[in-house]
Amino acid sequence: MSMIEVNGIRTHYQRTAAKNVADGTTPPLIVFVHGLAIDSLASFYLWLAAPAANAGMEGLFYDLRGHGRTARPADPYRLADFVADLDALLTALDIDVPVHLVGSSFGGTVAFSYAAEHPERVASIVSLDTGPATETWARHTRAALRALVDDAAENISRLGVDGTFAWIAEHEDLRAARMFKAAHGLMAGTTVLDDIFAGPLLEAGELRDIRCPVLSIVGSDGFHRDDLTMLDRVLPRCRTEVVQGGSHFLLTGMPGTVRGLVLDWVRERHQVPA
Repeated sequence: MSMIEVNGIRTHYQRTAAKNVADGTTPPLIVFVHGLAIDSLASFYLWLAAPAANAGMEGLFYDLRGHGRTARPADPYRLADFVADLDALLTALDIDVPVHLVGSSFGGTVAFSYAAEHPERVASIVSLDTGPATETWARHTRAALRALVDDAAENISRLGVDGTFAWIAEHEDLRAARMFKAAHGLMAGTTVLDDIFAGPLLEAGELRDIRCPVLSIVGSDGFHRDDLTMLDRVLPRCRTEVVQGGSHFLLTGMPGTVRGLVLDWVRERHQVPA
């Protein structure tokens, strides 16, 4: 386990080295940014750490503030804070080459805002069923977080947090129970629900200024189901791949599909031999 102090937050991260790199070549570096509340670096690490390394690519995985093994301050949790954390992490680790950002759900939103603020540090973006921090994003995300809280509220009032954890572990599985407990701790113990939509949100001109190549991977039944190719129209260099039958949770639901798309994309952008 690796820990580092960045932006005032004790942050958990893991790095993986590229294998089979040809002499005189620099492997691409992929930074994986996970989703909000129920997620951690473990999701990306499980499905992509070894395949990326074997494909000749370096990986950086980290827990967002308040998640996983990273410290959980009571506040703040604005999108701007997550962007500042990412920038401070890259600086603290002496990463001075443009990176490929791969973000799932909220992690993709962080990636877009980071590219808008630090274009020179981003080689490309892969977003998994998400989008930039716009009014549409805020509306969808607010509804999703509210549903998450409301779904748990009845059981918590009846069984308590520990009782709800036990009920989920018995009727679903232990992983789902741990996800519930982590999400509840974040929602109940921090200002994330108040802060997250403070943004700043991106205007149309700022979206057009995101010039790095973007691969938007969306589930046909996910976040963009009403307009699957929306990002193609608002981002200047975006390509959309629709995963038929995919939900918002593409990484855990269809890991093989996601893995193939991500590694092929980075290989093409960086010209890594197959």
